[in-house]
This record gives sequence, structure tokens and C-alpha cells, in this order.
Amino acid sequence: MAKKISHPCWIWYPGDMEIYHCMKQNFSREERGYDWPAYWHMDDWNKSVLFSRETELEEETTFTAYASGVGYVEINGKKYPFGKEIRCHPGIVHITALVGNMSGLPALYVEGRKIWSDTDWTVTNYLDEQPLKAGWSPLYKSRSISPEQIPYREREYHPAEEREAVSVQGNAGTLFDFGRLINGTVKPGLPPAKEVTLCYGESDLEALDEQWCYYKQTRVTEDSILRRRAFRYIFIPDVHAGEVKLTAVHTYVDIPVRASFHCDDELLNRIFDVSVETFRQCSGLFFLDGVKRDRWVWSGDAYQSYVVNPYIFFDPEINKRTLLGLRGNLGIRQHLNTILDYSLLWILGVEHQYLMTGDTEFVREIFPKAEDLIKLCLSQTGEYGFIVGRRQDWTFIDWADIDKTGPVAAEQVLFIKACETMSLLCRLIGGQDDIYRKKSCELKENLNRYFWSEEKGAYIDSYQSGKNHVTRHANIFAVVFDVASKEQQQSIVRNVLLNADIPQITTPYFKFFELDALCRLGFLDEVMERIRSYWGGMLERGSVTFWEEFDPGQNAPEQYAMYGDPFGKSLCHAWGASPAYLLGKYFLGVRPTSPGYQTYEIKPVTRFFKELDCQIPVGKETVRIILKDGEVTTETFYPED
Repeated sequence: MAKKISHPCWIWYPGDMEIYHCMKQNFSREERGYDWPAYWHMDDWNKSVLFSRETELEEETTFTAYASGVGYVEINGKKYPFGKEIRCHPGIVHITALVGNMSGLPALYVEGRKIWSDTDWTVTNYLDEQPLKAGWSPLYKSRSISPEQIPYREREYHPAEEREAVSVQGNAGTLFDFGRLINGTVKPGLPPAKEVTLCYGESDLEALDEQWCYYKQTRVTEDSILRRRAFRYIFIPDVHAGEVKLTAVHTYVDIPVRASFHCDDELLNRIFDVSVETFRQCSGLFFLDGVKRDRWVWSGDAYQSYVVNPYIFFDPEINKRTLLGLRGNLGIRQHLNTILDYSLLWILGVEHQYLMTGDTEFVREIFPKAEDLIKLCLSQTGEYGFIVGRRQDWTFIDWADIDKTGPVAAEQVLFIKACETMSLLCRLIGGQDDIYRKKSCELKENLNRYFWSEEKGAYIDSYQSGKNHVTRHANIFAVVFDVASKEQQQSIVRNVLLNADIPQITTPYFKFFELDALCRLGFLDEVMERIRSYWGGMLERGSVTFWEEFDPGQNAPEQYAMYGDPFGKSLCHAWGASPAYLLGKYFLGVRPTSPGYQTYEIKPVTRFFKELDCQIPVGKETVRIILKDGEVTTETFYPED
């Protein structure tokens, strides 16, 4: 049943707040002086909705209703304006509130001693067969915090260093280094009538390139209102050190970090801490891909964030917001972010939310949208039941040389897992799962018949092309999602995962899946070495957050380039935070053994450490793991509110 709340909160049509803010988020990208809205269809939110509530009063009471939008309240057939106290007499009281908002989010806030806005209210957009339970969020409990705004907290930072420097274009000026990534605004301290140019950068080389830096603002004065941007460095040409003062205002959604990791290996401690910082930066109202370049909500990036979340925040609400914002309304016609595999990963994300929380009410709420999406996928099946992207679809998987002729093996593995997930969701809400269970069995049989190569001892990318091309991706998915048999998994280890002739993974995005697969197969020594070398390699380059992609063979300036752009690479990307998950789940050995962490296990692998003092959230509790003098002790406690 829905969570009962004992205080007023803003309420809205379920999913509308998430859709509204997701659209605003996907319109926030900026690049070299122009704005870049996301290039996919985005669902709209409802513009006019009707809230309802019925209650029986034993005595007279009053309440006041407020709205984000226009409209009125109706009590037993009599209309009242918003913002005025309404008196209700004893007996049955039928309350409705019509709220319309042409440009923003229609929402309602009611406060009173007996009547207030909570989960007992229902809402309709006039098309629903039955009214739905109103949506709400713990972020919007106060009337003063509008649901049309993001409740950012602020923290000011001053430069850790400033020095005179020369730009790539040969202009002398001052380079400010804040020593950390800032996601916020700048307050310039300038002499009267002074105008300057600000060149922002995640790296010093980017800030010093006046032509190619992503963010640049000219004619900045003391009174300029500057946009929210992500940066570590700012270069100001034509000023001397000390002539200008800068203050950075870092803005963030306050999601408490509940995990910590301290061991005798200082490099691992730094990797964990920078993973946490990377994850925090990319966690706002939604999980974002990165904070400088796209600032969009991508379903593939978000999937990994759902998995990492329990090992840093254990915050179910950001999962919900991201799932709802990504998915949009019923009647889907385009894959999420236009990417076929991202639609399938969204369905898997719903399962992760259930396993994390045990919340069947959320499953029931979101199930129609999950079923709507899987039906779109089923409509794209062809020969042997395999899913194939349409002309307008992007079959992504990873930035790698994958043979994508016809049906692609990696997509089929995700499709199998998505059908298995739909089968589980059906059972959780008391529905019939036959169609999805049978589909997953059929697909698994055909995957092995057409994509498994006995000669290669692995899954090939495509059976239609005749190339018998093997990459790591489908084979990694087959291990992570339990599609390959035990015998096939051992063959995949020999012929793919530990085979240096198979092209290596270069993105932290797929490093996540690869290292997860190796951990599942027991290769913890290999994983530990890769964590230390790969993520440690970024730290050696001076990173304060983890990057979108890292090639140890590259050095500056080419190490910052991507997509044909000299500074196209994101230096703070959500999928770079996976060491926190790998260390928490496989090396500290903390994992659920039933949905919602009603039961869980703690099995630290002590041979990797001499000392440990770590905390990992397990539902509402936190477990502390201590290793000292060869002895492991654990304790659980409830974090302070």
C-alpha cells in the first residue's frame, strides 16, 4: 500500500513532476555559446488535472489550499478560491481541486489540522478510467519550495590557487583553480565598470583554450547573472593575478552519502572517495550522465547508477524520479534516448528498484509503462524472435567496433533479461507471466543456436554477416545476466575475458559490466588489479572525478578529446563511479539475499586487506565492517536523521 505521510506536501498527477523536470534537464545543455536541447521525443506533462478527496468529519475544521497554477477548490458542490481559509462542517465532505497550468506543473498543497495534501488524494487528467493516487516526493514537503523548482543547496568555494598564465591563443591572463569540480555559478568580484571574459574548463588546458572551451562568457561585470555550469578551472584573459576575485557557488541536491571505505591501501581509499564524489556530482533530481557536457538523463548511464546507488546513498527516491522521468507517458513510439538497448536497460532498472526496496506498490504503479515499453520491443522482433533496431533506432551497446549486421547478440541477451524481468513484475502484481517466460526461453534457445560459436568458444556479434566477429560485450552480458550456462561461462573466461587478442574495453561504462562479470566468476585478483591500474591511472593524471573514457596510452592534450572534439570528453561521468559498487559488493561482501534487504549477507574477502573500517547501507540500517589484527567484527546501526 502507498506510504502514509503525516504532513502536508505538494501533490501532482503521478509521473508529471518527473516528466516536467526531466524535460527541463534535457533542455539545459549548452555548448560554445548556443543551447542544445536533447534530440529525441520528450513527453509532455498534463496541463489540467482534478484532485479529489473524501473524508468524514466529526467536528468543524478549516484548511487552506494553494496551487501551482490556477483553478479552485470545490466542497460539496460549492467553489472556493485558492489561498483562502475554507471552513468544513461535520459529516461527509467531498473535496475536489481543479488545477491548470499552461507553462508549468499543476500541483496542489493543502494545509489544515484535519485535512491536508497527502497520499489519500487521487487525481485524474479526465482521460483515466479510474482516478490515480496522487504523486508526491519527500523533496517537496514545504509550501515554500515550489515543485517547479529544484531544491538546491549551496556551498561557496574560493580558488585553491590562482596564477598568471597564457592562453592557447597567446593572451596573458589569470588561471583560477578551485581544486575540485564545481557544478554551479560564479560570483565575480570586479572593479567598477570592469568587464572580463570567463573561460571555463574541467581541465586547465580547456580553460586556457579561448576558442574550444565549452563554456565562455564575455562582457561579464560585477552584476552579471551567470548560468549554472560545471568546471574546475576559469581563465580570465587580460587580467593580472589579484586584480579579480572569484567565488564559486556549488549547487547540489542534498542526498546524504551513507558509505565510507578506509583500508590500509591509500590508493583504494582515494579511488573509493573519488567514486563517491563522481557519483554525487552526477546525482541531482535525476541520475545524469555527466555534469559538464550533456547534462542529459540517459537510460544506460542511469541503469548503472541504480546499481551503484545502494552502495553509496541507498536513496530509492532518486531511482524513482529517474525511472519515471525517463519513461514518460503511455503510448510510447520511440526508444528511450532513441537507443534500443537503453529501453531494455530501463526495464531492468525497475527490477533493481524492487530488489533494493521490496516496494511492490511502485511496481504496480509503473507496470503499465513497463508493459507498454516491452510491447514496443516485441513489435520489433523478426527472424527467430530476435529484436532488431528500426532505421530510426540507435543500437549502441558501447563505443566499440561491434558487428551490428542484423540482430546483434548483445541486444538479444538484454532482451532475454528484460523478458525475465517482465515475468517477475507480472508475478509481483498478481498477473500472468506466461508470454514473457516463454519468450525468454525461446530467445535463449535461439541465442545459443545462432550466436554461440563452438569454434570461438564464445558468442559472436552477428550471425548474418558471416564474419564470426567476437567482442567482449555480448559475452560479458551473458555472464552478468545469467544467460550463459556454467560451461559457456568458463569458455567465455578463457576465450574472451582473459584473452588479450580480443579488443579491450576502453570506457568505464563497459568496464563496469566486465569487472562485474569477472567478480561473479571469482576473478577478484584480476578485478582488484584493474581497479588499481585503470581508476588509479586517472588519479595519476590529477583527476578529481572519474572520466567518461580513459586510455592509459594517451596523454594531454589528446586524453581530453572525444567525439572529434578536443575537449569533448566528460571528466565527471556517472559510470566512472563503479569501484564503489565493486568494492562494496564483492570485496566487502555486502549484498541482499531477499528483496528490500530484509535479509542480507556480509562476507568480506579479508586476504586483500590488513585493516578495514567501512560502512555500507543495508536498507534503513548501516553496517560497519572492521578488520583489525586478522579479526573481523561487524555492527549495524540506524543513521541519524
